[in-house]
Amino acid sequence: MENKANDMIPTEQQAKWNDIMGQMIAFVDDTNADIDMAYDWVCEMLNISSFVDNKTAWDSFYDAFDATQSLDD
Repeated sequence: MENKANDMIPTEQQAKWNDIMGQMIAFVDDTNADIDMAYDWVCEMLNISSFVDNKTAWDSFYDAFDATQSLDD
């Protein structure tokens, strides 16, 4: 899945962002994380304090998290 967060983080971390977004389903499934916990996990994995102010990154994160919500069906 190509990610839309290209302007969020330095180029050298883009692959890491893509990997983390790919791991989102497993993380949420394993931990029963809500969106706040998932957000904190992404920040921790990237060693950043926030990305909520970046619309592109937020949208990418939200789409990845939203895809986990079908796990309950």
